[in-house]
This record gives sequence, C-alpha cells and structure tokens, in this order.
Amino acid sequence: MAATAKAYKGMGMEGGVARWYDRTTRKDTAEFQLLAKRIADATTGPDVLEIAPGPGFLSIEMARRGLNACAVDISKTFVEIARRNAAAEGVAARFEQGNASALPIESASVDFVVCRAAFKNFTEPVKALAEMRRVLRPGGTALLIDMRRDASMAELRRYVDGLGVNWFNRVFMMIVFRTMLIRRAYPLAEIRKMVAEAGWTAPRIDISPVGFEAWMTK
Repeated sequence: MAATAKAYKGMGMEGGVARWYDRTTRKDTAEFQLLAKRIADATTGPDVLEIAPGPGFLSIEMARRGLNACAVDISKTFVEIARRNAAAEGVAARFEQGNASALPIESASVDFVVCRAAFKNFTEPVKALAEMRRVLRPGGTALLIDMRRDASMAELRRYVDGLGVNWFNRVFMMIVFRTMLIRRAYPLAEIRKMVAEAGWTAPRIDISPVGFEAWMTK
C-alpha cells in the first residue's frame, strides 16, 4: 500500500483559532484527568510524549501525576499557550514546536506516546505512526485516539450535545464536524492498514460511538 498523504495540515490552529480552542477545551479537565490516569497506569516508565497537545491540558495532567511529560505541536501559538498553561499550573511539562512526521525526539527515548484528536489532520499519517514507533523504547506503548469516518451524524450530534457548550458553540462544532473533521477522519479498515505499514504488529483497536483508540506496543 502506498503511503497515505494529504495536501493540507488540517485547520490553521494559529492565532485566534488556537486561543478559541484553548478556551473551549478548558471545560474538559475531567476527561484529561481520566486519560492521564489511564496512561500513568499503563506506561512502563516515566517518560511520556504527547503529539499535537494543543493547549497542553493532557500533558499538564500527566506531569501532575509525576510523569516526565514532553509534547510536540506544529502550531507556534499552541506551544506558547501550552507553556503558559503549564507555568500557571506550576508543573514541569515541556512543549516544543515540531512536525509529527519528523519528531525532534531521540530514538528509543520515551516509554509512552499519546496522540489525541489530531491524527486525521496529519499531512503524512503513516510517517507519523512510524515516528511514534521510532521514539519508543522496546516494550513501550503508543495510544492513538481520534474520530472515525464511519461515525454517523446522529452519533456526532449526541456527542456534541453532551459536551455542555452553549448553543452557538454547538452549532459551530457541528458545522466543523460535517464540513471538515468527519471528512478527514479515516475508516477503521484504513487505520489498520496504515498502522501495519508503519511497522506496528497486533494493535488493539477499540471503537467508541464517534471514534477509536488504537493501542500499539513496540
């Protein structure tokens, strides 16, 4: 299978768009806390890497649990926002600018890699998956969480309605889901093919109403 590639990098998460996303996702603290606990329980060591952390809330929660959290995002604005958020919380999470398909991270240097809600926007998804594997130590785990294209509009509407945002943001988010995000997401069959092409074997892929979790061990 030829490497899947896209001619775009997703939404331009810079400037005001990034600041809006920061404000909108602050209410998801409980979700980030739960995921950070799951990662802390699953990792075989303290060194964790988050790819495309956005405002940095998950990395901050992982650092709060004693993990050595480092994160890489392609957005200059997000890196600046995440650094400010970490400083405000008094945690030592580190945020650097970089591309998911060419991570500025040494090979075999981390114990756990997580990428949440960003994979569908990557220009070179197979290379990004291979990079996740490269930076992991033997026995390390990568967790990929994102939407799946085969989620229905009814499922997406129930998901957005359950987020607790105001009417304007619900309408805006549904427009984004319909016109951009769901079109960029991959069906499960394609996800499995890309994971295999990147060198991962025997991944565990769990599905949810609107998305999936792929657990991959090096």
